[in-house]
Amino acid sequence: MTVIELNLSLPEVKNQWQNFLQKLGINNFSTAEIQQLDLTLGLYEDEQLVATASAAHNVIKYVGVCQQDSTPGARFNQIISELTSRLYQQGIFHLFVFTKPQYSLSFQHVGFKQLADSSQAVFLETGTPDIQDYLAQLPQVSQSHPQKIAAIVMNANPFTLGHRYLVKRALQQSDYVYVFVVNTDASLFKTSERIQLVKAGLKDLPHALVVNGGDYMVSYATFPAYFLQSGQDVVRYQTTLDAHIFRDLIAPACQISTRFLGSEPLSPTTAIYNQVLQQELPPKVQVQVIERKQSDSQKVISASTVRQALAHNQLATIKDLVPATTYQFMQEHKALLETRIKEGMRINGN
Repeated sequence: MTVIELNLSLPEVKNQWQNFLQKLGINNFSTAEIQQLDLTLGLYEDEQLVATASAAHNVIKYVGVCQQDSTPGARFNQIISELTSRLYQQGIFHLFVFTKPQYSLSFQHVGFKQLADSSQAVFLETGTPDIQDYLAQLPQVSQSHPQKIAAIVMNANPFTLGHRYLVKRALQQSDYVYVFVVNTDASLFKTSERIQLVKAGLKDLPHALVVNGGDYMVSYATFPAYFLQSGQDVVRYQTTLDAHIFRDLIAPACQISTRFLGSEPLSPTTAIYNQVLQQELPPKVQVQVIERKQSDSQKVISASTVRQALAHNQLATIKDLVPATTYQFMQEHKALLETRIKEGMRINGN
């Protein structure tokens, strides 16, 4: 058996790879999915492709193994071992995989640990830093006497007065609020910039604990959409896994009893997200939905509105939608943000 790297930019190679996976029930080969792949390997026996696996940075995707004889387990072990070895050589030591529930044990046999599951998918990891390392570095609230601790998860792209309003409302009902900022650089404002803006915008609220969401507030960009039939399915099942990780691992470690959400009148994706959280988090974690703050002109404050104004050179029109610290950052970095928009950085969505 021989493992070789597959160059999917070559039509003949891509067609063979795609046909092999289609026979195994994988049917979504959208450009958005394929473009994420940094490495694809194929295992060959007698010049026949019998197994394949790919990686998009540290997320393993498109795993397929021929099941027609008695050696699928050995083929699986070999292709995954070779893929992880090559990723380690690139300095990528922490790996994730989303897979169907029936394949969870196969990944566990090669060193992965299951973090969360749903009826459609499971989420596993291997390597370091892992979930325990992430939890260990989170700030802890002293429990010398009982404290009511809550959490908010936000993209804050960028941080607006709507985000600040949600945090202040949560603090009215809680002693401390963890503010988890989603860790992704797939949108206009980079993770480091968004964390900076959230901290600056909440500087006067010391009981708001702003932290990086790490790899455990998972971006939809990493979820394998080829599992599911529609975009709404992707959101629903990804959010279910996110909810289970938060409910079963993050909330107990931080003694979080309540998760606050902003109501969602504008985005269907976020509306589904909120619905799933309300179904999956209780009774271990209570969910409270806060009505979104409106601007002086009675419009819901939205980060997407801010980004659209920036894209259309109308920054002055949204001065009353963001804290002064966010507005100052956008003024000082206007040229950089405009360059990112011209280069195709996404400004739609949440």
